[in-house]
Amino acid sequence: MARTPSTMLDLGTPAPDFSLPDTVSEQTVSLADFSGKPLLVAFICNHCPYVVLIKDEFARFAREYQAKGLDIVAISANDVDNYPQDGPDNMREFAEANGFAFPYLYDASQTVAKAYHAACTPDFFMFDSTGKLYYRGQFDNARPGSGSSVTGQDMRSAADALLNGEAPPERQIASLGCNIKWKPGNEPTYYGQ
Repeated sequence: MARTPSTMLDLGTPAPDFSLPDTVSEQTVSLADFSGKPLLVAFICNHCPYVVLIKDEFARFAREYQAKGLDIVAISANDVDNYPQDGPDNMREFAEANGFAFPYLYDASQTVAKAYHAACTPDFFMFDSTGKLYYRGQFDNARPGSGSSVTGQDMRSAADALLNGEAPPERQIASLGCNIKWKPGNEPTYYGQ
């Protein structure tokens, strides 16, 4: 199991635009749909053991914090030719089976993942209501086989601070997970950094 850290994009970076199909509603979802609202963009996939470990608590976190005013969207950008379990039909099944109450978008071209400098699954990017990056980093310190409980502590602390109008947390720890499964020849220049 590859262990790839997030790239830790600079805080204050504007949210890159996206317009992608939601595998559940079959509607197109765009960044503009969340204009003026805080937004968490999560790059995940179906099969990654790091995502599988946190999926229940992430779904719980999403329901709790959407009610508090944080919008959430998840995106899968994996190469489905080589990882068919991450394809749109399976994404819809995964979202429904795990009670995802947020759009689960498919980035077939991988251009959105590149625009966000996403490197791993899960990889999280939380933006304030002006569309500036406020938090990027781990959900919590649980990892497959670590024995740590999945709590979402880091994400909850960041979301609470954002929703309370506080400054971004000074300590932000890179997320760790499986590398995004890039299409052959499509690996970004930041890949492996």
